[in-house]
Amino acid sequence: MGLLSPPRGVGVRPGAIAAAPGGPIDRGGCTERVGDLTLRGLPPSARPLKRTQLSIFLFWVPLAATWVMMASEGPFLTAIIARLGDPTYNLAAFGVAFAFGILVEGPVIMLMSASTALAKNWIAFLRLRRFTWVLNAIATALLGILLVPAVFRLVMETMLALPDEVTHLVYGGLVLLLPWPAAIGYRRFVQGVLIRAGRTRLVAYGTVLRVATMVAAALALYHFSDLPGAWVGTAALSSGVLVEAFAARLMVLPTLRRLESESEATAADAPDYVEIARFYYPLALTSMIGLTIQPMLTFFMGRAPSPIESLAVFPVVNALSFLFRSLGLSFQEAAIALIGDDYEHVDTVGRFALYLGLASSGALALVAFTPLADLWFVQVSGLTPELAAMAIVPTMLLVPMPGISVWLSYQRGILVTGRRTKPITVATAIEVGMIAVLFVLGAWGFGWIGVTAAFFAFVGARTAANLFLRGRARSTLRRAGHPDFAEPADALP
Repeated sequence: MGLLSPPRGVGVRPGAIAAAPGGPIDRGGCTERVGDLTLRGLPPSARPLKRTQLSIFLFWVPLAATWVMMASEGPFLTAIIARLGDPTYNLAAFGVAFAFGILVEGPVIMLMSASTALAKNWIAFLRLRRFTWVLNAIATALLGILLVPAVFRLVMETMLALPDEVTHLVYGGLVLLLPWPAAIGYRRFVQGVLIRAGRTRLVAYGTVLRVATMVAAALALYHFSDLPGAWVGTAALSSGVLVEAFAARLMVLPTLRRLESESEATAADAPDYVEIARFYYPLALTSMIGLTIQPMLTFFMGRAPSPIESLAVFPVVNALSFLFRSLGLSFQEAAIALIGDDYEHVDTVGRFALYLGLASSGALALVAFTPLADLWFVQVSGLTPELAAMAIVPTMLLVPMPGISVWLSYQRGILVTGRRTKPITVATAIEVGMIAVLFVLGAWGFGWIGVTAAFFAFVGARTAANLFLRGRARSTLRRAGHPDFAEPADALP
């Protein structure tokens, strides 16, 4: 039975006895609150042993709204840039700058998953917060190193072979993105605490402020400045994440006061810094490896047929697909929070993941294979008819990706719950390697233009990573004693 198919039963780890909703769990004679969380004030969807399709939906939908709002930033900003001067060069520069902005946030991108899983008490929160500030400093330093002129020329001119018209636009865009990694890191850490407390709506409210600030900044710069389009886009992005980080800080204060007042934990009850690093290192390495994908595709597209056109179309197509992929990406933290420490809800969560994957890929197909594609790329995104025509086939290739993203998040949720983060890193490394192989096959084997080869490689490689994780997730459930994945009786010694 597949991981997204409804299992036949529910498994509980030996020694873990499920109690009534809101009650304690007995773990070998030690009684504790479920997940070390107080249950007063939590919405029904966040309480233990209450997992229906509706309750999962209600828990997840604010997170999905958050990701969809963030995904809307790309289409909005590329539409603004396309309507300013030199749109082809500025779209290409914005795509490159954003790719490197995403790359340098690699050390902090998994902080939401880490705080969702580990911030069980006040002491654990304090240690994770100090850990977060160290990672934020590292991420900001990485971007600063890239901006050193000698390093910048080596990367952009020598390695990526970008034309001069694009290179100077990329540099200014990266300068404007300097606040980006630290703001993202702190925001994701705090939002993980909110998710663990069941306060997912506050996460969505913060994103509303982020998007509103980004839109206001972009429109103000569009109407009242002479900045190039690439700089307008990156300045608007930085403005939004700074406001969201500040809002997240204010929103989490009541949760932190309750966590501090109700925590009975001692230093021994919280992971120390070595344990945090051991847990987080594979996750950080995963994100850093994964975030090399877009710069790597940029490198390949710069050397494939139609390089400038591919670089201009890539961020537009990627932004559209991200709108639908975001539904799956938002599911990872929900899966971690809802599967249960003993995987007692993995069947119900898996069923929801199946429905979500089919719906999200189906929605993208409605755009890719209908006249809505021309409407989106020409009327909404502002591409010229020639560039819009180049975007159609890559969009069709991306139709399976939203469902694949849901599958990935579900399997990662199983592994993170079981504290098995290393297979996630290995899967991401497999994905990166497969992208290189499949891009070469598409661009120079089949003769496709760069953007088509890029998304062909992306879909194929992500599928390979998921297939690798499938076996690891099944073995994790088998170790946990889940009946659907137990060894057959006649196979036991």
